[in-house]
Amino acid sequence: MKKFFLIACIAAFAASANAQNDKGQWSFAPTVGLNLSKINEEGWKMKPGVAAGINAEYGVSEKFGLSAGLFYSMEGAKMSEGRIDFKAKMNYVNIPIMANYYVWNGLAVKAGIQPGFLTTAKMKAEGFGASAEEDFKKGCNTFHLAIPIGISYEFKNIVLDARYAFGVTNYAKDSEEACRNSTFQISLAYKFKR
Repeated sequence: MKKFFLIACIAAFAASANAQNDKGQWSFAPTVGLNLSKINEEGWKMKPGVAAGINAEYGVSEKFGLSAGLFYSMEGAKMSEGRIDFKAKMNYVNIPIMANYYVWNGLAVKAGIQPGFLTTAKMKAEGFGASAEEDFKKGCNTFHLAIPIGISYEFKNIVLDARYAFGVTNYAKDSEEACRNSTFQISLAYKFKR
């Protein structure tokens, strides 16, 4: 009886997972998530932020899908020097284009490219009871390219996604060193299939 109950539970779980899209099927997923971003220069630490947008996926085959998204992403980094705290706030519109391979019912590994466009870049300094903010967008490249890799799991129509986007291009215009930003993102989405 216990074996029968266990088999029934596994079958019900697998049936309700609604894994990937069927071949030729489109899906759309409004998404919201948390970013932990960092600049690769010495002394900078991860800064939390928010990402929100929409993702569309096309089922190429039973195990393979292609997706593209449009996200507003709050990125940057933070650091402390003495009693002064600095926050680099860099916001982007990102377009992740991903190949999704479904290794198991609902579980996918993914990789792709992510062009991004800088919308704002501000440096905030706080310390000794005062604060100041300066715009530094003029010193930044407005185009950013990253390589995202990740994993996602879909249960019913809820998708939990975790990915890391490695920055490939420099954010600073005139720096001789590699000034890149990278972001870890965990997000939650609701998938509508058409």
